[in-house]
Amino acid sequence: MKQIIRLLPFLLITTTLSGQLSPVSNQYVLNPLTINPAYAGNRGSLNIATFYRKQWTGITGSPSTMTLAADATFLDNKLGLGLIIMTDKVGVTRENRINTNYSYKIKLNEGVLSLGLGAGIITTNTAWSDLVVVDQEDSHYLTDSRVFVVPDFSFGAYFSYHNYFAGFSIPRLLGYQYDFDKNRYALQVNLGRYSYMLNTGYLFSLNSKAKFFPSALINYTPGSQFLYDVNAHFILYDRIWTGLSYRNKRSIGALLQLAINDQFRVAYTYDFDFGRLGRYSNGSHEVMLRYEFRYKVNVVNPLVF
Repeated sequence: MKQIIRLLPFLLITTTLSGQLSPVSNQYVLNPLTINPAYAGNRGSLNIATFYRKQWTGITGSPSTMTLAADATFLDNKLGLGLIIMTDKVGVTRENRINTNYSYKIKLNEGVLSLGLGAGIITTNTAWSDLVVVDQEDSHYLTDSRVFVVPDFSFGAYFSYHNYFAGFSIPRLLGYQYDFDKNRYALQVNLGRYSYMLNTGYLFSLNSKAKFFPSALINYTPGSQFLYDVNAHFILYDRIWTGLSYRNKRSIGALLQLAINDQFRVAYTYDFDFGRLGRYSNGSHEVMLRYEFRYKVNVVNPLVF
């Protein structure tokens, strides 16, 4: 369906923002590998998960994301490897990512420190021909852009000690900006546009059947808005996860996860935006399917979902 050109500022979110800014969805709660490469291999087994997220349903051109993530541990749990394949579509712009993640684990008494690096590529293109322009002289809006390929790098650290964890990451070390005059993307290294993320939490054992898991994510970009998530989840019989997330005075989300057995899990999250977008949106939905090929009796980190 053709979009009206007056919606252009909304449709071009991914092209006007620097590539160093990393949007956050509920995927990081279900799989921290999406924001921190140091998490690769922390589950102690081969882990494969697929996600689908539809954001702001009811709004034409709203973002949709599909993700395939896999990670495993090697060399007696000292090395972790991960792979993320993701496709994002916002309005008439599509972005595809392939990222590899590497982590090395250092034993610190009873704790474990993981240091991680991520490397990959991003391909992006914009279907300008799907727009209807008011001024026909803006002919460059009617020609689809070619496919652009840019590199992508990330860094992270992850520490766990018994029931506590803390992670720090910079999801994108290299930014990019679309240059309309030159019809290409320009690479940028701008420390002032980096997103610095701190994720931490603690697992409380309430009794033999129930656990309580509060966590938080702080996302800071210099010169931009300070973002945060506060999460609270209950775990029943190690099979059922249910909880709420509160994000930056803007939205609230609900999560339900079921462990069908020791290997297969399904999860669903729903976000409701009570800001201005909430007047036009029916909320955001996200679904996850995950399978773990457990070749060890216990996973390394009991905190993960």
